[in-house]
Amino acid sequence: MKKYFSIITMFFFCVNVFAQNENALIRSGNKLYKQKKFDKSQEEYKKATEKAPDNAVANYNLGNSQFRNNNFEEAAKSYENSIAHTDEKLTKEKGLYNKGVADIKQKKLEESIRSWKDALKLDPTDREARENLQKALEELKQKQQQQQKKDDKKDQDKKQNQQQNQKNQQQEQPKQPESRLTKKQVEQLLKALQQKENEAQQKMNQNKVKSLAQPDKDW
Repeated sequence: MKKYFSIITMFFFCVNVFAQNENALIRSGNKLYKQKKFDKSQEEYKKATEKAPDNAVANYNLGNSQFRNNNFEEAAKSYENSIAHTDEKLTKEKGLYNKGVADIKQKKLEESIRSWKDALKLDPTDREARENLQKALEELKQKQQQQQKKDDKKDQDKKQNQQQNQKNQQQEQPKQPESRLTKKQVEQLLKALQQKENEAQQKMNQNKVKSLAQPDKDW
């Protein structure tokens, strides 16, 4: 993303405040950094952080060298170390800003937004941080809208599939034959069935009476 990289180049700098023990290493790293020998400057800053892991300046400048070598993940970690070990407002704010850029290079949109928001809390006048934040928020909004469209499409497809399955099941079920008898014919049929049932009942009653009228046999 050149739009971010072109902005941050103005803000990469090497802080010239040194702790006594790692002074020489940081000086050497700064010199190499200005000569754009980023691999060698990274080595010097790395040695400084090994001697003093809590040195915010060494970690910050190490992050700059790592960023210049396109090692964005490691650069973000170095900026985090710098931020965690300094109370100096300028170093912390620049560390947050640069971490936001390293995050966006890794397509970590939400992380970059948090970094730039924190940077603006320390320096509300940072125009580049504000512009990058606005762009990132707009990109996040578009991303969320696209995801919502995908979710809606997925739900719609699922609903259509369910409706189609129900339709297929209904088509597979055997249809009940439609009655071709008229209402009058149905009534006549029911009447005939009732008459047969009455005749059968009368016949059973007659047989019962006849059986009772017969005398018992003499054994």
